[in-house]
Amino acid sequence: MNAFIALVRKDLLLYFGNRRALLMSIVAPILIAAFFGALFGGGDSKPARIKVAVTDLDRSPLSGQAVAALRADTAFEIVEAADAEALALVKAGKAAAAITVPSGFGELAAAAMFGGAKPQFVLRYDPSQAMAREVVRGLLAEHVMQTVGRSLASADSPLLADFREQTLRSTALPEPRKLDLVQMLDSIARVQRWSAPPQGAGAGEAFALPYVTREEAASARPQIKYNSYSHSFAGMGVQFVLLMGVDLGVGLLLMRRMGLWKRLRAAPLSKGKLLASRIASCALIAVIVFAIVYAVAMAVFGVRIEGSVPGFILVLASFALLTASFGLLIAAVGATPEATRGLAILATLLMVMLGGAWVPAFVFPAWLQKLSLLAPTRWAVDGLDAMTWRGLPLHDALLPVAVMLGFTAAFAALAVWRFEWEE
Repeated sequence: MNAFIALVRKDLLLYFGNRRALLMSIVAPILIAAFFGALFGGGDSKPARIKVAVTDLDRSPLSGQAVAALRADTAFEIVEAADAEALALVKAGKAAAAITVPSGFGELAAAAMFGGAKPQFVLRYDPSQAMAREVVRGLLAEHVMQTVGRSLASADSPLLADFREQTLRSTALPEPRKLDLVQMLDSIARVQRWSAPPQGAGAGEAFALPYVTREEAASARPQIKYNSYSHSFAGMGVQFVLLMGVDLGVGLLLMRRMGLWKRLRAAPLSKGKLLASRIASCALIAVIVFAIVYAVAMAVFGVRIEGSVPGFILVLASFALLTASFGLLIAAVGATPEATRGLAILATLLMVMLGGAWVPAFVFPAWLQKLSLLAPTRWAVDGLDAMTWRGLPLHDALLPVAVMLGFTAAFAALAVWRFEWEE
């Protein structure tokens, strides 16, 4: 029995004396659980507001009130923009939807509630944000109905008076129906002179929606259905290529332990040239791995490069260089292969989570969306999305490429400075 206890005690001491085991078994699950808790309502964090671009082509008092009601809604972050600019925001993933209020809305809204001609709103949406689309559609209907209803219910409503005059002049309406409508409008006017509607009451809610909606997917080819595999392959490709960089970095530490780097130093090669060769080989491996992953995605899952092919290649090449410099940095700052692997994997998981590889960044709380811009993986995932299903042109790849190359230069400079040739 004493031997059994001694063996158990030995295993416990070995495990808890291993920093890597402690790191991956205790710290990693705590951080990952905290991340997902923050995403899905943990603590006091508020969900990010849905960014919606609005174009008011009507510029009437009624359309202004409707836009003001949308802006006052805490679920939305409203940006007023021209029609083309609003569409560009949605295509680039910088807004979840774009609403265009048509010309003539103010004139037609009252009659539309009673079966007249309806103005057509245009709702362009990000096809990857299905839930946001439903929220925008529902709250748009709510605010427009309330705005038009309140305007009709006002005692001195110009809409009410205009609609009464239109009804009297109409030649399409039968006389009995025309008389009924005029009497109803006169009754509404008399009632409103006696008392104002309750605060926040949605007058007119029993009537028809005073507009129709044309919905369009804001992507390169709206006729092609959004393929969710495009984002998942971008995210998982980024994650596992980065983990491959970790393995290569740990491999460098093993080579240093065996004295191979010391032997290479005996050759007439500079330190910079030796390390640059490792970056080049690692980057080439990363490109090949990514190419195979995307070849399978295209052949089996229908993923397509809807945007710029040169832009797609630039994003892949930039991330490959980033992976290589990250692996070299791991080898430079790591003490031993065993201690470094756990820390490097944890750092990789954190970058992958922040980068939106597991969960799209638009579901993050507002503060986490801003923080995620500090992770190079966020730029890699966004760049790949932009060049595949979003169908954006080459210039939309340049910023992600520039940011990743900046991280690459910083990682490589630190690695060359800190790299030790002997164990």
